[in-house]
Amino acid sequence: MRRAQDGDAAAWRELLGELSRRLSVFFARRLGPAHAADIEDLVQETLLAIHRRRVTYDAAQPFTAWAHAVARYKLIDFWRRRRIRVHVPLETFEDSLWAPPDGSAEARLDLERVLGHLPERQQRLIRDVKIEGLSLAEAGARAGMTEGAAKVSLHRAMAALTARMREREDG
Repeated sequence: MRRAQDGDAAAWRELLGELSRRLSVFFARRLGPAHAADIEDLVQETLLAIHRRRVTYDAAQPFTAWAHAVARYKLIDFWRRRRIRVHVPLETFEDSLWAPPDGSAEARLDLERVLGHLPERQQRLIRDVKIEGLSLAEAGARAGMTEGAAKVSLHRAMAALTARMREREDG
């Protein structure tokens, strides 16, 4: 992703190919064979969101956690649109419950800890715009505010997060 952000087109194609394979597995495990036709749509939606928001990715943070968050939100949106509530017997997945640590769980916990210091509305804006890839207008509409107000609030939230991270580095 870092190379792609620096303009390396081959790296971007390689990243999209790898993401496509991983996202297919991610969605297939969560949706099952009944939604096989939707898996490719979700993969494409997620890749498009990552493509649109790639400039917001902070290279100092783990990319997999960022990409996983985008995919997770796309899956949640899919379930909401379809009003799907999934109930799966635990025995079905007992072999796949443990996965080797890849750092994404720790990154998620770190993100939640850092965001926890912000007001809920600012947390939601950061998740919607920086992680899920929504536009400011879309995120503002979700939060019940204008695009301009969402932009100001997001800017303030990012400034507060930056200050918080500097405090952690200095302290």
